[in-house]
Amino acid sequence: MKTVLIAGHEVPQTAALAPMASVADTSYRLLCMQHGACMTTGELVSAKGLCYGSKGSAELCRITPEERPMGLQLFGSEPEFIGEAVQRILPFQPDFIDLNMGCPVPKVVNQGAGSALMKTPELAEALVKTAVRAAEGACPVTVKMRIGWDAAHINAVDFAKRMEAAGAAAITVHGRTRTQFYSGRADWSQIAAVKQAVSVPVVGNGDITCGADALRMYAETGCDLVMVGRASYGNPWIFEEIACAVSGETFTPPEIPARLQEMLRHIRMILDRSEKKESLAMREARKHALWYLRGYPGAAAFRARSATLNSYAEAELLVQDYLQQYERHKH
Repeated sequence: MKTVLIAGHEVPQTAALAPMASVADTSYRLLCMQHGACMTTGELVSAKGLCYGSKGSAELCRITPEERPMGLQLFGSEPEFIGEAVQRILPFQPDFIDLNMGCPVPKVVNQGAGSALMKTPELAEALVKTAVRAAEGACPVTVKMRIGWDAAHINAVDFAKRMEAAGAAAITVHGRTRTQFYSGRADWSQIAAVKQAVSVPVVGNGDITCGADALRMYAETGCDLVMVGRASYGNPWIFEEIACAVSGETFTPPEIPARLQEMLRHIRMILDRSEKKESLAMREARKHALWYLRGYPGAAAFRARSATLNSYAEAELLVQDYLQQYERHKH
């Protein structure tokens, strides 16, 4: 299988897992890596939070060997905090440090960070320069961006060129504007334009929902790697599907029983890694449980019960009940 060099790391040219706050935690990343994700990035970490000694921010920086190559992602809009935050996360030995310039959520944007930086390219440039200087060659600095603030202000090419000039070792482009959030279609032509304009590796992100989409993005944009986000919800097999598509093999989707066994394994991973009591950890596991049967018969009732799970035993019972019903309908 063809490999590609991203931020100094040679990986198969399949698909990376996107950084997703409150979703792609350690258990999620491990699961996706086991299913073929070629690299991961941690959840969004506040540079200011790290500098002020936030325990939660520091916990988001932990990396297990099985997750590598893995980057840690910072957000912020003040160079002095970004510089200090980079120095604070170097002891965690990230494979790269990613600066978030794409997050659309108001609490990030209102600080002038995330996708708000698409409106202030000079500041974004200063942040990258500061991060590169602070990393002192210990690890590469990358950028994840959008294509612009809104349809009237698409500046992806100029912005990406500035990020490269400031020292970014790779650039991930989500093909939407900030005002789109996650709606509408991703504009892959802008990813292609960025790839043409810079010499560092470009990772394409947005609307990769299956193996065929990944092949199409590679063909249409010339990007070095594709990145999958929301399409992995309850579907870690998407990474296997993309690997099969890339290598020309046939992918066989898992049957319902296998999907549900993997859901239980995912919940078990969350509980085993959590320091919280079971009922509290299950609250975090619920959202993952309700994604596993999207689009399947009886999914609505399954989701309703998933939303109230308080223990692993309840999750096992839910699976057992669903499978009995499934077998009855099958025959």
